[in-house]
Amino acid sequence: MRTFGYTVAGSPAEAVRVAASTPASTFVAGGTDLLNLMRDGAEAHDQLVDVNHLGLDEVAFDSRRLRVGAAARMRQVAEHSRVRREFPMLSEALLASASPQVRNMASIGGNLLQRTRCGYFRDPASPCNKREPGSGCPAINGHHRGHAILGGSDACIATHPSDLAVALTALDATVHLLGPGGERAVPIAGFYLLPGATPDQETAMRPGELITRVDVPRTALAGRSRYLKLRDRATFEFAVVSVAAALRTSGRVVRDVRLAFGGVGTRPWRDTRVEAALRGRPLTAQAIAEAGRLLVADAAPREGNRFKVELVQRALTSILNELGGLR
Repeated sequence: MRTFGYTVAGSPAEAVRVAASTPASTFVAGGTDLLNLMRDGAEAHDQLVDVNHLGLDEVAFDSRRLRVGAAARMRQVAEHSRVRREFPMLSEALLASASPQVRNMASIGGNLLQRTRCGYFRDPASPCNKREPGSGCPAINGHHRGHAILGGSDACIATHPSDLAVALTALDATVHLLGPGGERAVPIAGFYLLPGATPDQETAMRPGELITRVDVPRTALAGRSRYLKLRDRATFEFAVVSVAAALRTSGRVVRDVRLAFGGVGTRPWRDTRVEAALRGRPLTAQAIAEAGRLLVADAAPREGNRFKVELVQRALTSILNELGGLR
């Protein structure tokens, strides 16, 4: 790990100003992923700007939305009584993430910006287009069991790792940013980028921007939601496949539905065609199966991760059966 400077910022504006004054700088809150990346040589920074003392740790409600400060801790949000009651999928996604020790430290903003778990990205001895543009992607013809079947390109097939981001994608959240150019808000549907030919550009954030908070619309639908995570072991493991689902029915007819998927896409994956295929129809095994087939219609699996095509459809069936009272 190379030598770096460390500054404790006193306000969001100061944090942005300090970061802008040093090109190879980044923000740090919990540091649970960042410091590992720096230690392993996958990231290098000259300056860390501590954003733990900016008053960005609130979890608040108003009539229209839930507001979560970027420095709020994962455990703080997951265990908030109103979050558990009004946004169960959000609480469940956080509680399914990492370990209790990490959830005590890791911030919401940091979780949204955590880097892929692709072993080639994490190993500086390996080529990686995400870490070194133009160097290649060994995962395409290498070990890719955990990699994406949706949204990949010839340059990258790494999955996005955040369970929280999957839940927020299903809930139509908005990410608020502060940067040298001022404040702006980005719907989460446009926050994460497909890799295309530039997998090193993972989000719509501009240089020097800081996540300040996330807004989540308060809807009756959000209260009827679940997060299902399938993984190789019961704790401290990233999703092989996950589904965030919210469902409202009248009788057996689907009146509204929100779906997002993790572990299968290069970004938190939402396909509104799948939701449209269910909306207005009776929730039957046939309707769910058709929605599942539509979800994977454009999948591009490889030998090592082909099992995800069936697994994600089974996960969708399971969570919709549960929410719809079919079992």
